[in-house]
Amino acid sequence: MKKLLILIGVIILLSLLPMIAWFLDEPEPIEVAIIDKTVPDETFREHLGITWLLNHYQKTSVPMDLTSDYYGFVPNENEESHTIQALPSSYEGVDLIYLADTYGVYEEDLPWVQDDEKRKGERSSFVYGGLEMEEWSTILNHVNNEPSTLIVEFNSFASPTNPEVRESMTNHLNIEWTGWTGRFFDELDSSINDEIPQWMLDQYEEKWQYAGPGFVLVNDQTEELLVLVTGEHVSGDGVRLQFTEKGENAFGLTDSSEYMYWFDIVIEKDPEEVLAYYNWNLTSEGEVLLEEHGIPVQFAAMTQHEKNASRNYYFAGDFTDVRSVPSFYRYKGVSQIYKWFNQKDQSEQAFFWGTYVPVMKSILNEDQLEALPPTEKKPIATASENDLLYTSRINKDAFEVYVDGAWEELVIKGVNIGMGKPGVFPGEAAITYEEYARWLQLIGEMGANSIRVYTLHPPSFYQALKDYNEEAETPIYLFHGVWIEEESLEETLDAFDESHTEDFQSEMKTIVDVIHGNREVEAEPGHAHGKYEADVSPYVIGWILGIEWYPLMVENTNQLHSDIGDYQGEYVTTSGAEPFEYWLAEQMDTILDYEKKEYEWMRPISFTNWVTTDLLKHPAEPNPEEDLVGVNPNVIHLKNELEATNQFASYHVYPYYPDFLNFEESYLEFEDHRGQPNNYAAYLQELHQAHDIPVLIAEFGVPGSRGLTHENPFGWNQGFLSEQEQGEIIKHLYEDIIHEGMLGGLVFTWQDEWFKRTWNTMDYDNPDHRPFWSNAQTNEQQFGLLSFDRHKIKVDGDVSDWEENEPIYAAANQPLKSLHADHDERYLYLKLEVDHTSEALFEDIHPMILLDTIPEQGNHHLEGIKDLKAENGIDFMIDLKGLDEASLKVDSYYDFFKLQYTYQFKMLNQDEPLPIKNSGKFEPIHLALNQELFIPSQEKVIPFSYYETGKLRHGNGNPNASEYDSLADFYVNEEEGVIEIRIPWLLLNVKDPSSKEVMADLYFNPEGSITIEGIHIGALLLEKGQDSYKVHDSFPKLSEGTLSASDMNMYEWEDWVTPQYEERLKQSYYKVQEAFLSGD
Repeated sequence: MKKLLILIGVIILLSLLPMIAWFLDEPEPIEVAIIDKTVPDETFREHLGITWLLNHYQKTSVPMDLTSDYYGFVPNENEESHTIQALPSSYEGVDLIYLADTYGVYEEDLPWVQDDEKRKGERSSFVYGGLEMEEWSTILNHVNNEPSTLIVEFNSFASPTNPEVRESMTNHLNIEWTGWTGRFFDELDSSINDEIPQWMLDQYEEKWQYAGPGFVLVNDQTEELLVLVTGEHVSGDGVRLQFTEKGENAFGLTDSSEYMYWFDIVIEKDPEEVLAYYNWNLTSEGEVLLEEHGIPVQFAAMTQHEKNASRNYYFAGDFTDVRSVPSFYRYKGVSQIYKWFNQKDQSEQAFFWGTYVPVMKSILNEDQLEALPPTEKKPIATASENDLLYTSRINKDAFEVYVDGAWEELVIKGVNIGMGKPGVFPGEAAITYEEYARWLQLIGEMGANSIRVYTLHPPSFYQALKDYNEEAETPIYLFHGVWIEEESLEETLDAFDESHTEDFQSEMKTIVDVIHGNREVEAEPGHAHGKYEADVSPYVIGWILGIEWYPLMVENTNQLHSDIGDYQGEYVTTSGAEPFEYWLAEQMDTILDYEKKEYEWMRPISFTNWVTTDLLKHPAEPNPEEDLVGVNPNVIHLKNELEATNQFASYHVYPYYPDFLNFEESYLEFEDHRGQPNNYAAYLQELHQAHDIPVLIAEFGVPGSRGLTHENPFGWNQGFLSEQEQGEIIKHLYEDIIHEGMLGGLVFTWQDEWFKRTWNTMDYDNPDHRPFWSNAQTNEQQFGLLSFDRHKIKVDGDVSDWEENEPIYAAANQPLKSLHADHDERYLYLKLEVDHTSEALFEDIHPMILLDTIPEQGNHHLEGIKDLKAENGIDFMIDLKGLDEASLKVDSYYDFFKLQYTYQFKMLNQDEPLPIKNSGKFEPIHLALNQELFIPSQEKVIPFSYYETGKLRHGNGNPNASEYDSLADFYVNEEEGVIEIRIPWLLLNVKDPSSKEVMADLYFNPEGSITIEGIHIGALLLEKGQDSYKVHDSFPKLSEGTLSASDMNMYEWEDWVTPQYEERLKQSYYKVQEAFLSGD
């Protein structure tokens, strides 16, 4: 009996030893943040595993509570409700961020909503989920700046996370997502296996007839579904992880047991970062099937990407997801025991204990979580004056920067960067770190040494700039602006009004804090926000305050405060200043004083100015407002320590506006350094001579757009320039800037801006939807060197990009063979196939395409075409009479230009009668260029001017072609008998193609719009007669001389909320590169 008691005591003692050992352990605790948005019930299984492990290995100072120590969705089954534990606004002090799942919760997932009699997984309404950009940016900001570890698991960036967040996440993790996700099912027969979700059966286009084990792959983006059957496509059950040499060294594992749950298919960008690949024993048939669908045969299961001070892991599966874990964790070795018991079991338990636990144990080791050795960064040299630091200065007529202990002259070769990108307004501050980083790399390769921003950008911009400059051979310097709300100034017409001056000064202080990496900006509509921790102050070489000043505001401010005198501040004074110049000096003093007191830094300063409010007189200016008042930088002076950095003047100068530039006779006769007439160089020379301080041209350029707004006598127009012409003109203007002694220039602008408007098209579109499509007719959108237009159809005569497009019409053995239509965010595309397209075709017969865009309008007969009736009213016709004689014309009743300039503004023939419906007449499509002008210095009247924008240009529209013409509207492939056409949406009176919104009846509702279902399209082949044309062939076929409405087919398209786009460097980028690099 005694021996038995001793034995029992020994057994008890031995069983207690692991518990005692657990309590004797004193590991160094870490701070952990778990994020799990997919918690529909109180099993908490999506973060159950990681929570248990952290407690078992005592990695946190206090045990983590499974039910509350995480961020995301928190269910309460008793009360049939939920709460949201919002993600933190800062991860300060956090060592490990574990992003378990962000798929989220749907109505049918909730236990108190589920119908037990129905199959689970039915599509239902969305409750909560997806990772927001603000949430991800906070995470990204932390791991980019603080030594930390980030672990991201599937599903953290697939649906419902939006594509911009997904792109940023995958770029940070250094992987590419294919869009495919998958899961192994031990039984594919849905009548046997209730784990096959209802949405999968609904999504499968054919009858579900699978049985036995296999994989189901789903494309998250296209909703395509693919089944791999065991025995036919794969051998064995599930997938295994095959560890690379790096993975073996890190975790002591070579492979895993079968993984049986969801995974996604990602491609590593660097094979050296792969810790494990998935291995799923594909048969040759399986490999062929995957290749047919563009799915890689081998793909990464675990990756590790080291960046800055952080380690970033991606687990391409639900590895921490487990049904159950032991109810106790205070027992050393329990994980090993569970591994032994489950090693022969083909289940989630075997994978969890045999693979996931050893991996996480290794990652959680103290040495794994220690900070990475800091990357070697170039020291930043700074000069000082009375204990004030600075890295840039104005020295006589030159900008200088402090490099390696010496001052070097810096001729400014730069570009402006705005806040816009497709699909968002600039106030949404949606440009990601990856986009900024990519753009800065391209800007550096262009030869630019500086950039300018007008306002506060999101934290990602400053982080990207800091990261670029710490690695680049030569940095990109920054001119930072401070924005003031234009609307407020125009309403009050008084710069001194506190309603905007206080906000302006507050914004100055915010931006000073931001560039020093020392500000958390609260969210507010239309304003960037977040935590700013990247210190870019050494790279900020100048302040440029304000906006292009409204002349009536400047004049009224001067009148209201005429007795104010001169300003005497801490660092800024004036001498003989007007009141508005006094106000500017005060604002300059505010920002200089704040940065000096808070950070002991200083830098050169300027304010925004433009030709309209320059200090010169322009006797040839026809618009009094454009030469009403000047703002003179010469009356503002710096003093005390700020004399060391000094100031400069800053101007926006374009070659085509204001109008005096095109009519001032001395400018037109001026010969530049090339010996050529040059109004732009003439103005620059006069501007330079008028200043006591050096001048920077902070904006210059021309747009590479189809639409035209202003003309320049030498062809340097505001629009209707090809990308090649855009680049050549910018290069020409930059040479003028340098030759006329300026500090340099900053091209306007880096990227195209779809949200912009211009005066001669702003009434044609929907202002609330501008960012959702690309308007080829609005030049303001296309000043960029970087295009976002994807050119879905390359208008070059190559029909390969039409292969998956079904024809609207097709016919055999007739002159017209087929007609196709397609679209993207910029164009309506058409492809017409004819039996031949020789020159004789355009002499004897020619094609015409008919478009019915608006119901219950249009012409039912066409003037000049004999014996033709159309049951659909034709609103537009594309008349292709020849390569040099092609145009788009509009029904006279639907001509918006005529409505505005004949009947509303009365600038054209006012005696012309109002147009009527079904007149048969089609008008050329025009855009206005200038109202009637009176040139005071010449006492000459320039009549109202406009041009035909509906004229179509033949050329190659493929950006990859050597003969690419970005202004091409159509291309004729004579050998293949193919005519490809692209029509800008605005030319068809489409106000917003993303919602199919078009102009309404102009004479009953001139500002109104309607939504259409699509566009009815027809085609004619016309034979020239003596007095008119007759129809040689048609789509649809004529029925007794009539195009029947029932036969005239409609092209339809889906509405979109998120536009598709592709980044592409324009031809102009390379011309600017030539200009910038030629001076090196």
